[in-house]
Formats: sequence, C-alpha cells, structure tokens
Amino acid sequence: MLTALTQIGGLAYLMSSIAASRMRMRSWFAKFSVFIAFYAVATVSANIIAPSFGRVPISCLGDGAGNVAVRSAMYCMLNRNYVTPSMLTLVSALADQVDQRFPGTTTVVLDGNFPFWDGFPLLPHLSHADGRKLDIAFFYKDSSGNFVNRATRSPIGYFAFEQPSSDDEQPCDGRRDILTTRWNFDWLQPFFPAYHIEEKRTAFSLEWLTTEGVERFGLEKVFVEPHLKKALGVEGGAIRFQGCRAARHDDHIHIQVK
Repeated sequence: MLTALTQIGGLAYLMSSIAASRMRMRSWFAKFSVFIAFYAVATVSANIIAPSFGRVPISCLGDGAGNVAVRSAMYCMLNRNYVTPSMLTLVSALADQVDQRFPGTTTVVLDGNFPFWDGFPLLPHLSHADGRKLDIAFFYKDSSGNFVNRATRSPIGYFAFEQPSSDDEQPCDGRRDILTTRWNFDWLQPFFPAYHIEEKRTAFSLEWLTTEGVERFGLEKVFVEPHLKKALGVEGGAIRFQGCRAARHDDHIHIQVK
C-alpha cells in the first residue's frame, strides 16, 4: 500500500523494520518513529536523485515569486509533485503570464508524477506515469463574485465538480461502465463551499496553453470537459475530451507536454 501511494514508502518501511528489529524495538511508537525518519530521508533523497531520472520537484514552498503553489503539502509528502523539466518550465511560464494579466494571482497545481521510473502508475490516474502530465486547479470566486487566491472548492483540489446543465453536452450521459474512474460523488458535493469557477483567469489560462503553450513550450494535450470548453469560450486543437473511463475534468485541468 505504501508503495502504491508514495512509490518509495514501501522501501522505507522495509528498511525501518529491519533497523527496528536489529535495535530490538518493541514499542509501536518507537517503530513508527523509525519509519517516519527513514521515510523523511527517502523523501529528501528523492529530490536529489530524481533529476537523474529526468524529473524535478515542484516545490511545496512555491517558486521565488510565489506564482506557483502546490495545493497541499500532502502532494509533496506523498511524492506526487514531480514533473519533467519541460513541464516545470511550462507551468512556471503560465503562472507568470496569469500573474501579469491578473496581478496577485497564484496558479495552483495538484497531482504531477512520482520521482522515478516511467510506467509506474500514480493511482487513481490512468496516465500520470512518465513525468509529462500535471493537473492544474481551476481559479475560483466566492458567492459574492470576488476572486479567492490559492483557494479551491475541495481541500485537495479534486472532486468538486462544475455540474453541466441539462442542455449542455454530456458525452458520458447514460453510460454505466464498471471499470471506470469517472466518479460523480454526488453525495460529496453539498459539503464543498459555494465557490464557482472564476471564468476570466481560467479562460485566459486555457487560451494561453493552447497558443503559447503549444507553440513555445511543447504542450501536447489539455483535458477539460466539453461543457466547460463551451462555457469558457475556448478553442484549440490541443483541448481534448479524455474519454468516459477516465476521471471527470470539470474540477481541474490536465495538461501534457511532448
């Protein structure tokens, strides 16, 4: 489970178990403390070793200008904040452009990839396995229409959906796939605050990604739900529908570089 969640957690647990056994520790607290120490060392080491595997971490402390922020320290603790250098360059450029257009705006990122080895799955995602993918949170406004910086409806940035209306395009309506990660979580929606997508910043980001992002930074794909594409008035060949077996993308933007 630790390996599936963090990639390196299983190895840290194995090493800490061996160390605790040799030191003849019996207390669960002592064993847990040893594991935390090994896991912390492994996490710091991953930051140093990952570039050898073609990946770099997005800092949970933000970049120098504070334009990029990881939504939660949880992503860094679970080693889900790694991307290729080209992806880091792209998202940094995007954040700078959004901040120039709308001063004081921070671009919030969610899941990236694990630090090592292509093909290692980042559950529950179907494609975050090579450093070339990154999820970006929507920008939000409160019930009064005021932009709320660094905020998302969901504490982790996922599963708070912008629901389509009855006359919107709904390509997966009526499907009942058994093997799918397109979860609706209807029961969860009332627990989220009454924020709504901030159209200007979100539309600007999508427009920049599908123009400058494609032409200058090697952007290959953007996943967003069709009803949001229409509502935000954005076009571009890079904007795709991810399919009905993948997770919904009306709670975040998925981007991919070549």
